[in-house]
Amino acid sequence: MKTPLLLTLVLLPAAGEAQSNPPAAAWTNHSRVLPDKLRQVPVGLTLWHTPNPNYPEPNPAQPGGYVWKHSTRVRSEVGELEVVECGSFIWYNETGWQANMRETPAEFAELFRCPGGRLRPGRTYTFARNYRYADSRQALYGGDALWYVLARDKAGRLYKGLGLIETEAGR
Repeated sequence: MKTPLLLTLVLLPAAGEAQSNPPAAAWTNHSRVLPDKLRQVPVGLTLWHTPNPNYPEPNPAQPGGYVWKHSTRVRSEVGELEVVECGSFIWYNETGWQANMRETPAEFAELFRCPGGRLRPGRTYTFARNYRYADSRQALYGGDALWYVLARDKAGRLYKGLGLIETEAGR
C-alpha cells in the first residue's frame, strides 16, 4: 500500500521547501479559526484521532527515524453520506493553517475501509495507521493537523467533520 510513503511526503514538508514556496491561501481570514474551505459548512460528521496529543517514538523500520502512531476515525451523525473529499491543513509555524493534503473519494474509501466512500449512519470508519514519520531527531517538530471530511447527503447538502491532532516534538 502506498499510504506510509504518501503520508511521509505530504505530512512532512522540508523546512527549505516551506520557506521557498509561498503557502497556499487556505486561511485568508485570520480573525476566524477555520480555514476558508471549512467555514459555513454545517457539521454532520464526528472525526477524531487517537491517541491525541501524539508523541514520536523510535521507528523500528528505520534506524534513527521516528514515527507518530495514531488512528483517525469518522462517523456520520446525519444519515447516509457520500464523501466528496478528505484532507488536512497543518499549522507548524507562525503563518498558521496551510493546505496539506487532499484525498479523493476513492482514496478515502481505501484509507478508511469505507466501500464506495459511503458513510452509513452509526458506523465508524477507521484509518488505522495514519502515521507521521521523521528521518532523524533533528527532523522532529511539533505541529497541529486539522483533518476534515466533506460529504453530501442524497439531497445534495454538504456536511463537514473536523478533527484536530496535536503532534508533539517529544516528551
